[in-house]
Amino acid sequence: MTKSHLALRGRLVLLAGLPLASRAGDPLIVVEDRGGTSALPYYEALNLQPRADVPARPPIPTPQVPATPADEAAMLPVRSTKLTPGTVARRVIEAPGLRPFVVIGDDDASRAWLQRRGVALRERGAVGLVVNVETAQGLAGLRALVPGVPLAPVAGDDLADRLGLRHYPALITATGIEQ
Repeated sequence: MTKSHLALRGRLVLLAGLPLASRAGDPLIVVEDRGGTSALPYYEALNLQPRADVPARPPIPTPQVPATPADEAAMLPVRSTKLTPGTVARRVIEAPGLRPFVVIGDDDASRAWLQRRGVALRERGAVGLVVNVETAQGLAGLRALVPGVPLAPVAGDDLADRLGLRHYPALITATGIEQ
């Protein structure tokens, strides 16, 4: 290669790199998500507009688990030997993305707790796990106390081991366990 070719090639490389060099001084934006800060401002700053040539997608339906009385009757009674009614000490957990859920039983303490916290549970979109219930009538009675909060009979011994939980009623959220 001749000197003129090398000089021309060098100039082209420099010219191609100029747009990159002009951005080198801009400060970096560091985004960190620990579950407590919304990323929405960063997305809003992008001012993204929907594409006109792409048809709108219908919302993805949330699957509903069919629960007929015959299905639930086959699941009853539910007895969780590691969970009993009692006092639950408040404590912090880290479970980002966890939907709030309650652990209850068919007993006076759980019924009173549901009546006190029913509105807040509905507002949070909580679901309920009934870990001790003998009959379909008992389960129906609990559901009548908190309409709009799905309750399902579930054996809770494995959950008790994983969360270190011994008593209920309890509310478990992404950030803590409380009564």
